[in-house]
Amino acid sequence: QVHLRESGGGSVESGGSLRLSCSTSNYNHEFYCLGWWRQAQGGEREGVATIDHNGVTTYTDFVKGRFTVAQDNAKTTLYLQMNSLQPNDTATYYCASGVGNYCRYWYPLPFSWWGPGAQVTVTS
Repeated sequence: QVHLRESGGGSVESGGSLRLSCSTSNYNHEFYCLGWWRQAQGGEREGVATIDHNGVTTYTDFVKGRFTVAQDNAKTTLYLQMNSLQPNDTATYYCASGVGNYCRYWYPLPFSWWGPGAQVTVTS
């Protein structure tokens, strides 16, 4: 069973930075797919960024150039570095994982496991 848990959320002023971390357990597959999703209050869940087993990353245009997704060397922790944060980035951010050879932020089917979420609030 795969267990995920986010940390590093909080409140930051516009233009500031936060780094989210996602600890994983019992996850090791040659076709793994990892990603970050977010859901604003009253909004739909949307893909933010993904990284696959080859280290290939994808980003939604709303965060491209500001956010960076990465893994540690042991591949036990997933990160989301968020820079130049804006109020419309305010949302609950979820770490997600799954298995699939096609791993993209616009393709939700591979994601089977989810963390409980971390709140990110960006003030004006």
